[in-house]
Amino acid sequence: MTPSMKPNRREYLASLQALGPQGRLRTAIDLSEATRRMLRDAIRTRFPDKPESELHRIFLERLRACHNRNY
Repeated sequence: MTPSMKPNRREYLASLQALGPQGRLRTAIDLSEATRRMLRDAIRTRFPDKPESELHRIFLERLRACHNRNY
């Protein structure tokens, strides 16, 4: 991908640098928590009649499927 295809890349990198290490870590944690909340909400919407224990099982199953296996 050429730089012209990412016109805001410099601004994005500058904003990340301005956050500092703690800010970048906090942002990563916040994004991870938000993603998990959205996944839980989507599962509840998809399976409204399932008990909480079953929803939690599905949630864990989906998380496992998404996990990066390179680690």
